[in-house]
Amino acid sequence: MKIARFSHQDAIRYGIVDEGELVVLAADPLFAGFETTGERVPLADAALLAPVIPRSKVVCVGKNYHDHAAEMGGEAPAAPLLFLKPNTAVIGPGDSIVRPPQSERTDFEGELAVVIGRIAKNVPAERALDYVFGYTVGNDVTARDIQYSDGQWTRGKGFDTFCPLGPAIETEFDIASARVQTRLNGEVAQDAPLTDMIHSVPDIIAYASAAFTLLPGDVILTGTPAGVGPFNAGDTVEVEITGLGVLRNTARNA
Repeated sequence: MKIARFSHQDAIRYGIVDEGELVVLAADPLFAGFETTGERVPLADAALLAPVIPRSKVVCVGKNYHDHAAEMGGEAPAAPLLFLKPNTAVIGPGDSIVRPPQSERTDFEGELAVVIGRIAKNVPAERALDYVFGYTVGNDVTARDIQYSDGQWTRGKGFDTFCPLGPAIETEFDIASARVQTRLNGEVAQDAPLTDMIHSVPDIIAYASAAFTLLPGDVILTGTPAGVGPFNAGDTVEVEITGLGVLRNTARNA
């Protein structure tokens, strides 16, 4: 089941994607379940938004593919390498990625995003998927020069608009059969099976929840494969994951 957050007639609502329509939900399904209103909205008449705005944080995993760790000039870490993005970085499909004036190089990083559905603290890996609401597509946009010059990643990863998410949340998803592909202006830059991830989704949830509480609506970006690269104003970045759809954003300068 795909869940979308959308704007229609000056109201922000949630709906179940049913072919070319949205079955309108009574409230945010993360907290109110899947009660419907009986109303249907044509997809063509709705503007899709980021499918979730994290209540507190976006948890990210660095160097979670061996080939990406190699292209960044190092070995993959033995344990998940965690960092955070603020929820103010989140934008939706079709929104502009704003390249900040402080940076001369902004990079795309296409990733699987996991949406947490229940309060999670000290969750064992074997139960971790019970705490997942669903999955969507993410782009861990990075001001690469700032990341390197700062020596840590908060500012380079945390600018407003640096966390595109969408187009919808899929509640039933098979990681084993899916691929992530990123295209820059239609040209493939990244393409890898999600099974190439070093640390699995359950292991990441267990590791992160041992450090800090995960709240409903929090998002985990699970890492990116090799092929990351820069984009400029006017460029369009598309991240596609099998079964989850295409997240498309165009860049502009601030």
